[in-house]
Amino acid sequence: MNGELVHSLLEFAFFYPLAMSLIWMSGGLIYFLRWERTEPSRLKPPALPSYPLVSLIVPCHNEGEQVRETIAHLAEQTWPDFEIIAVNDGSKDDTGEQLDQLMKEYPQLRVLHLASNQGKAMGLRAATLAAKGEYLVCVDGDAVLDRYATHWLMVHLLGGARVGAVTGNPRIRNRSTLLGKLQVGEFSSIIGLIKRAQRVYGRIFTVSGVIAAFRKVALHDVGYWNTDMVTEDIDVSWRLQMRHWEIRYEPNALCWILMPETLRGLWKQRLRWAQGGSEVLLRYGTKLLSWRQRRMWLVALEYLVSLVWSLDMAIIVLLWLLGYVIDLPASMRVPTLFPQWNGVVLGIVCMLQFLVSLLIDRRYEKRIGRNYYWMIWYPIAYWMITTTTSIVAFPKALFKRKGTRAVWTSPDRGVR
Repeated sequence: MNGELVHSLLEFAFFYPLAMSLIWMSGGLIYFLRWERTEPSRLKPPALPSYPLVSLIVPCHNEGEQVRETIAHLAEQTWPDFEIIAVNDGSKDDTGEQLDQLMKEYPQLRVLHLASNQGKAMGLRAATLAAKGEYLVCVDGDAVLDRYATHWLMVHLLGGARVGAVTGNPRIRNRSTLLGKLQVGEFSSIIGLIKRAQRVYGRIFTVSGVIAAFRKVALHDVGYWNTDMVTEDIDVSWRLQMRHWEIRYEPNALCWILMPETLRGLWKQRLRWAQGGSEVLLRYGTKLLSWRQRRMWLVALEYLVSLVWSLDMAIIVLLWLLGYVIDLPASMRVPTLFPQWNGVVLGIVCMLQFLVSLLIDRRYEKRIGRNYYWMIWYPIAYWMITTTTSIVAFPKALFKRKGTRAVWTSPDRGVR
């Protein structure tokens, strides 16, 4: 019996990532063939029947080094009618002073000052209530938005009355270290491909917190962003789709972002992401049992199975380590963690996934293929981070007191 259990653990550890890789590749290719292949150039977005006012929202906390560049790129949007609302959320640096100066340079800019750190969700809420537009484009205070991005996001919001949100295409700016290079491939081969596949198969797990557009009436319908969730982007995505608003992915809406390039910074970021996923699963899991929520089942199931896989991997590693410390029965021994034939198969499939995603993404970043070399190191790094953060994050989410305000913590923005 124990031998069968260990065998089942090893089989699941192999077949789950293999199956998901095939699903993501097939979904990404279907998305590409159905929508991307026939799209016009990113530099020539399609004409629209109308061009309503759009409110560009920038929540900021200690963004003094980046906010000037962020606002400058927002002001260069090709969309003909827009305003910019920046929220200085209790910054301790010179963010507030810089934003006040920028108002003299950019007449479209308005600034809201919050006296203390209220968190990103509260900053987004405040800006939304002050916004004149019925459509919102939300970007982070250290992000650089492509000048055509607003137009591409609005193609979906104006093209479907039930489209509540559109998530853009984040691209990595800082690539001076191995971690930076690995994340370039990650955002193409993992995140971008997953969003394409989820768009094809049903619901999207989350909009990107760094670049997303919203229909204001949809946000009002779900009560805006919750201030007690660690990842407000995952939370609002689930609530929008549970209210039957559609979320779409627009790869032409490019947004250049800064990412952690230290192990400590990457750990803190991924732990927050994992905790956010666990929080929404715990809060809304029982509500998803309703037949009316059946289109969310695959998204929830995919995340739940990924948690089970992380636990499975942890048990395998634990048994392997115990085998060196105590005399385990032969039926419970894990002989090695080094790749055997199944590891080779998994590695080949993963590299094929990276190749497919990079070929699709070439139209958005011409020289992205040069990062393919570094991706050979990504599977083991990704699986290790996913396993450890998921295991640590779940009890944090389980025992977190509901109503606790999620406030800003300044992230590691890498080496520039």
